[in-house]
Amino acid sequence: MKRRTKKSAEMSMWDHLKELRKVLLLSAYAVAFGTVGGWALSDMVYRLLAWPIAGLQGVNFITTTPMEPIFVKLKVSLVVGVVIGLPIVVWQLWSFILPALKNNEKKTVYFMAFWSLFLFLCGTAFSFLVVLPMGLKFLLFAGGGSVESIPFITKSSYLNFILTFLISFGLVFQLPIVLLLLIRLGHLTPKTLAKHRKWAFFIIVIVAVIISPTPDLITQLLMAGPMYMLYEMSIWLGYLVVRKANKRVTSETMVKEG
Repeated sequence: MKRRTKKSAEMSMWDHLKELRKVLLLSAYAVAFGTVGGWALSDMVYRLLAWPIAGLQGVNFITTTPMEPIFVKLKVSLVVGVVIGLPIVVWQLWSFILPALKNNEKKTVYFMAFWSLFLFLCGTAFSFLVVLPMGLKFLLFAGGGSVESIPFITKSSYLNFILTFLISFGLVFQLPIVLLLLIRLGHLTPKTLAKHRKWAFFIIVIVAVIISPTPDLITQLLMAGPMYMLYEMSIWLGYLVVRKANKRVTSETMVKEG
């Protein structure tokens, strides 16, 4: 697959629309073919997603409608298709915007894209390996001492629950990327972030309560804790970004004066 080399300035609006149409079509084909392949992997993937709850005793999956198993399989296949087709989708989008970017902008996008993906994967892994096992055990058995009950969970409701959970934590872990981008653009400074730590902690707790996939305090704390640590990490990384930018400006000034 070749990268587009035609400069953005040389293209008309109609050319841009044709290129965008091509990008969207190839991306859709990639996801569609990935979904077809995902059909064969869907059962294995669902077993993997069910790992946090499969280890709990007394919890059973049920189906409530004849169509539920096939719909769950289709949804899992689509999720697998998106994951398989994602590299092609990202490459198509990147090749579309590449001609319009300057060299320093390309470096920034490369940096942000890599760490954004890395942090998203860290967020989903943290929620899957740490938060979900603890949260599910608490949610399913919190009231078991007062009223005896046997948890029965539909496959579709669990799939919706865990996908919401994983995506929520993946997006929460994008906080450093957002803050560093604002610092890079000059809309924020590390000193401002450090000065308003108390307000940031308060806002983070409120955000965790609002966007948490479950209403229990454990999940909310397990979401707010990493968010605040990422906030602190963003402050120190922000100082590095500012220092690097200042050095670049100083070197450019010396070159002009020389």
